[in-house]
Amino acid sequence: MAALGWLTPRRRSATARSVLAGEAAAEAARKSSLDAERPAETEAEAGATPGAPTEEPEFPVVGDDRAAAFFDLDNTVMQGAAIFHFGRGLYKRKFFERRELTRFAWQQAWFRLAGVEDPEHMQDARDSALSIVKGHRVSELMSIGEEIYDEYMADRIWPGTRALAQAHLDAGQKVWLVTAAPVETATIIARRLGLTGALGTVAESVDGVYTGRLVGEPLHGPAKAEAVRALAAAEGLDLARCAAYSDSHNDIPMLSLVGHPYAINPDSKLRKHARARDWRLRDYRTGRKAAKVGIPAAAGVGALAGGTAAAVALHRRRR
Repeated sequence: MAALGWLTPRRRSATARSVLAGEAAAEAARKSSLDAERPAETEAEAGATPGAPTEEPEFPVVGDDRAAAFFDLDNTVMQGAAIFHFGRGLYKRKFFERRELTRFAWQQAWFRLAGVEDPEHMQDARDSALSIVKGHRVSELMSIGEEIYDEYMADRIWPGTRALAQAHLDAGQKVWLVTAAPVETATIIARRLGLTGALGTVAESVDGVYTGRLVGEPLHGPAKAEAVRALAAAEGLDLARCAAYSDSHNDIPMLSLVGHPYAINPDSKLRKHARARDWRLRDYRTGRKAAKVGIPAAAGVGALAGGTAAAVALHRRRR
């Protein structure tokens, strides 16, 4: 894939493969968002919190078309990892054998228990998925992906995080998922949630058929930051006015790019990093899980109970 001309200067720490992955993800995201219109109704109710403004300026700023929001997917928007749920759905449709399902199940169990992304585990899952989809048509996997979302993903969306995304949409801003999951899967989830689009790992295809190879590398860590940087340049966004949300310390490069970083359901390393830099923290897990990482669950419970209005209120004050 030729390098995209609108990629802005990048940090030296990014590898060439990270840049390629980021460019490919940004190009795929823009193409998919231009091809689809935002649904008239979404899964969260629109609304705004009445009352006098707080000490901080209102955020997100209504009508600021140079601002956008970028949300990590796994354990930030959705409980668990999308790639594992997708694997379960493919097994149900006899795409692979029980031995491979056992590996998917173990990886998902590990992810649920640890609550963080491990690059080796995630890479192993992606390698498995690439070998499974090799030779299949992209259109076939997109159609199946819609069914898998309903079966395994829809009831795993965190209402609190969903409400935060809706607050940006209500303000007239674009909202993008940014994930290591396949861009096709991420695009389906974004569309079903009423979001603008998705940046995801791009699997190579020729004439609409998967080759079993990636374009660049998985959209993970520094590659996510490159994708956000590239998309922001293409969309004319001011990153200092944008927001980013993630649960993982692996996404610190992406969170550090924007003016409004949020740690959502954070792992211990991200929590420590966020507190040291006075980043906003939100936890939408159960009280027991939140206690393990030392963050009160009150904010999460409030957003779960109050929906969008509560989330907007939480946006406007720091802990």
